[in-house]
Amino acid sequence: MEATEPGAGVADQEAVTRAYDRTARWYDLYDAPMELLGTRRRRRRLLRRARGRVLEVGVGTGRNVEHYPAGVEIVGIDVSPAMLERARRRAADRTGVTLMHADVQDLPFDDGAFDTAVATCVFCSVADPVQGLREVARVVRPEGRILLLEHVRPRNPLLGRLAELLSPLTRRLFGFNVDRRTEDNIATAGLEIVDVRRSGVWREIEARRRPS
Repeated sequence: MEATEPGAGVADQEAVTRAYDRTARWYDLYDAPMELLGTRRRRRRLLRRARGRVLEVGVGTGRNVEHYPAGVEIVGIDVSPAMLERARRRAADRTGVTLMHADVQDLPFDDGAFDTAVATCVFCSVADPVQGLREVARVVRPEGRILLLEHVRPRNPLLGRLAELLSPLTRRLFGFNVDRRTEDNIATAGLEIVDVRRSGVWREIEARRRPS
């Protein structure tokens, strides 16, 4: 389990927020090579599964908005005001999109409020990813879909150790870890994986609340 100690997680998440506020103006530019190398294709493929009222956590600069099916209602949240400002510009021409400041670790929504939850490249940054996933599970109805696109710790032991050594640097500079064991965190949070597509360090996951 990768959750932080009580209190430490607050400070850690504040540091992440500052990192994303700092990089918001050029985030899309520095991330463009990854988009061209497959992330955009993975977003598009995963988000075709979204249905009904959708919660997107970590909406960032709003790059997912264009990939949602017609007719869905989108509520997007982010901890970074600077990222949200860019998302608002990108989503200005699409109806049915609401953007707000909120933290996935403490969502301001009722239980079962959404049909689908989406997070793309988010749980590498959340201070307590297990708590964040539990909150996502809470606000999605029992039969709802949880769609995740994440990069994870490499399976190769040597590369995994390298990712572990690099993570403090990537987190300090950019706000994300490169050694998260997201599939394990999903199970720890009480979710089950319905479908997963693995390609290198990338995972396209559909999960749901574990039946009682």
